[in-house]
This record gives sequence, C-alpha cells and structure tokens, in this order.
Amino acid sequence: MNYKTVKDLSIEWNVSERSIRDYCNKGRIPGAILNGKTWLIPSDAIKPKRQIRHTKHKKNLLEILKLEKNSKRTGGIYHELQIEMTYNSNHIEGSKLSHDETRYIFETKTINSNNSLKVNDIIETINHFKCIDLVIDMANYKLSESIIKQLHFVLKNNSIDSLDPTFMVGNYKLNENIVGGMETTSPDKVSIEIKKLLENYNSKKKISIEDIIEFHHDFEAIHPFQDGNGRVGRLIMLKECLKYNFVPIIITDDIKMFYYRGLKEWKNEKGYLIDTCLSCQDEMKELMKKLKINFE
Repeated sequence: MNYKTVKDLSIEWNVSERSIRDYCNKGRIPGAILNGKTWLIPSDAIKPKRQIRHTKHKKNLLEILKLEKNSKRTGGIYHELQIEMTYNSNHIEGSKLSHDETRYIFETKTINSNNSLKVNDIIETINHFKCIDLVIDMANYKLSESIIKQLHFVLKNNSIDSLDPTFMVGNYKLNENIVGGMETTSPDKVSIEIKKLLENYNSKKKISIEDIIEFHHDFEAIHPFQDGNGRVGRLIMLKECLKYNFVPIIITDDIKMFYYRGLKEWKNEKGYLIDTCLSCQDEMKELMKKLKINFE
C-alpha cells in the first residue's frame, strides 16, 4: 500500500498539518499508521467530513421550573417561587399566615404553628400552590377567559367563599364591588370588558413587560370576580412573564402601598406601577442569582 505524509495531505486537503494529525489521533482516517512520531496515511484516504458541534441548549426559566416541579426538587427556584409568591400574594389580601408557616405548609404538607390560624387562610394557601403549578403547566397557552376562570376556581375551591351560592367560584361576579374607593366594572359588563381586554392584548405582535403590567392594571380595574382578583391578576402576570421569558414579577407585601398607588394612579402616571413592578423584578433577579440561574 502506498502512503502519504501529513505534509502531503495538508497541501492536498488545504488544511493545517495539526488538523491532519488530529484526524489521525481520533481515528477519523482509517488505515493511518503511526510510525515512530510520524503518521503514514493511505494514499486513497478521504478527507473526513467536518463535524457539527452541537451547543448545549440553555434552558429558560419556564423549562427549569417545569423540570424542578416534575422532579419534586427542593431548594431550587420552583421551591422558592412557590413560597415567596404564595406568602406575599396572600398576605397582601389579608392572610395571617407568616412566611415560615407558608414555607412549612409547602415543604411538609402539614401545619406547625403556635398561632391561631384561620382554616380559610390554610385552604387558600394550598390552593395558591396549585395555581402556580397550573400557571407553569399552562404558561405557553394563549391567555383566555377559560384560563382566568380556572385560576379563580382553583384558588377559591373549598374556601369559605365557595359555600356561598352567590359567590360564583370560577365565574364572574354577580354583585358590585368597590376596591380602594374605586368603582369597578358592573357585573353585567364584565364578560364584554374581559373579552375586549383579551382581544386587544392577544392581538399585539410582540409583548413587552410594560404590556403585561398594563394588562394587570386593566384586569384589576375590571375586577371580574367577587373576590380573589388581586391574586388571580398576579398569577396572570406570572404566566405571561414565563411565556415571554421575562423575569417574573412578585409583588411583595412590604411595598403593597406603592403597588396600590400604582394601580390607582395609572391613568395619570403609569410610571408608579411600572417602577414598582420592575423593582420587584430586580428582587427576583437577585434570588435567581443566588440560586445560580443564568437568565437568558
């Protein structure tokens, strides 16, 4: 058999001698023989095809949350998101469960407290955990009335409110409600207004974080349910942030007055609510950094 040298093939194949030796070392040229420190290569050898390097797919936050939820991983971002959002969102609405009590319920599925706890607070805390799971599972779905109503049903299911036949768990309100001194959409117009809100939002070609915040304000202004609107609205924000790969916004109880001001003053100054939401987003970024999650 006739052989060629590394130098010969380097000229013939128009590649570096280093590349030829690398092909030989990796066995990509059949019949190549190492003679001392010199490679002898069959004269009829064919140039190896270029290998395509497959870069490792970098998971986005939604993928990480799904993975951790399904694997029941503890101590990760899914674990912390469940506790932080459930505690804060419920506390804003008057729940007396502490942060530690909320964490204990999530982690152990039991109750350990020296305080006198309301059964309803415990039920709605457990329900809120389920709502976050639902949001993660349905994050990529188009936002719709059925999703909004489903979140309300899961949140209020088996609660004290659900015992009232006029409360309409999972359905729009029957009675007028006033929030923070502001009138909300009358019950007979809720369905129409929600449909218009969704149509306008879903027609946007590209969704920005400001669009999500604006939707939240408009949803809260309608206040479609008898109760639970704030939590459902914040769950919708979470869903849409995950869908469009934004860092989630978790409104914390310690800044609820700024949050309320932002909702109330939206028509006069949108910056109040936007700045409040973005500051909450920054806190979430810090949590992700501590958990070594590189957000893409």
